[in-house]
Amino acid sequence: MQNHNFSVLLVDDDQDVLDSYKHLMDIAGFTAKPISDPTIACQHITPDWPGVVLLDMYMPQIHGLELLEHIKQIDERIPVVVITGHGDIPMAVDAVKKGACEFVEKPINPAQLIEMVKNHLNERSAFIEQKRAMTATIDKSMIGPSAQLEQIRHCVSQFALLNNHVVVWGETGSGRHLVAQLIHDMTQGTSHDSYRVINAEAIQDGELSIADLEALTSGTVVIDRLERLSEPVQRELAQLLITWERSQVSIRVVAVFNQEPSELIAEELLVPELYYLLSQGVIEVPGLKQRPDDVAVLFHHFLKLSCKKLGRTLPKVESHYLAVLRAHSWPGNVRELRNVAELYAVGIVKLTGKEKLYTQEETLLPLDDLVDDYEKEVIEDALFLHSGRVADAANYLQVPRKKLYLRMKKHGIDKESFKCR
Repeated sequence: MQNHNFSVLLVDDDQDVLDSYKHLMDIAGFTAKPISDPTIACQHITPDWPGVVLLDMYMPQIHGLELLEHIKQIDERIPVVVITGHGDIPMAVDAVKKGACEFVEKPINPAQLIEMVKNHLNERSAFIEQKRAMTATIDKSMIGPSAQLEQIRHCVSQFALLNNHVVVWGETGSGRHLVAQLIHDMTQGTSHDSYRVINAEAIQDGELSIADLEALTSGTVVIDRLERLSEPVQRELAQLLITWERSQVSIRVVAVFNQEPSELIAEELLVPELYYLLSQGVIEVPGLKQRPDDVAVLFHHFLKLSCKKLGRTLPKVESHYLAVLRAHSWPGNVRELRNVAELYAVGIVKLTGKEKLYTQEETLLPLDDLVDDYEKEVIEDALFLHSGRVADAANYLQVPRKKLYLRMKKHGIDKESFKCR
């Protein structure tokens, strides 16, 4: 039903008119698909369709403006040329408001219509090609199969096509700044524009002022932790955004928060007017704990990068270990996972989320005590890796099972505490 072997969709309830348009498109070298039933027109369109729609205004099954709205719900940037024999100025204005790129009255001029279709086809094809290139880049940069990440990819691709301000919020280390960078990188025309990251404290402490931002003419400004700005400074920034909008300055502001902005507004830390100006697009980046489907893929990705960097052979990763990683709470999010993968690349299996720290007094302990402490930690990691299965842990440590049981008894280690629940 969604056959894209055509570049022009013709919609008119008059078969003679359809035949005439089809003949004209054939002469011009365009592949056209005529549809006499406008109620099924949208079944032939997808967001990635690189074509143009020509539709009649007055049809008994559905009005042309209503069909126009349905098409724009699929993709607001699909070019739609509205044709009518009963046009007037208010109707033309209404059609344009609803997203029509052209409004043509009958009788049409064939040469003008062909030129019009040609121009919109070229623009649409260039736009679809840009979208495909963006999708490939975003997929390569944002790794993971989770539904949450797929939604973020979609938002990034959509906002990158616009020059609107964007709010990105989520836990520290979840990838908020990666999202901001991708929005900038994927925006057409920003390849040579500036990308500037500003910590709100630099403004609050006087290292930077709102006046310093007034000199900017294009590019992306990322402001981290806006809630740290005083209320007068936030209102000054809001006024600057309004000034930029009125003067049509091509500057996008990406505001990055580490908690939900509505909470900051409720706590009177964020001026509502400033948030409403910035929230032309909003992206929530959930923590890694909320998207466990991404853990294994990300771990393998970081592990490969680390091994390549260090010139080491890619080690085998036990399925039990991946299950442990998936169940971990990841308070440090993606950043913590990357660190775990980097340690794994050099042979260090970090599972418990704890670092072994020694005080100065502990370093003066007898060697036997330090060795016992290390042995206990190695055994616990092995049991954690194999979910408390002593036989598997013994094979992993290359010691007899009976010997491992004795060492566990010595250190007071209970295998039950390491079993998955």
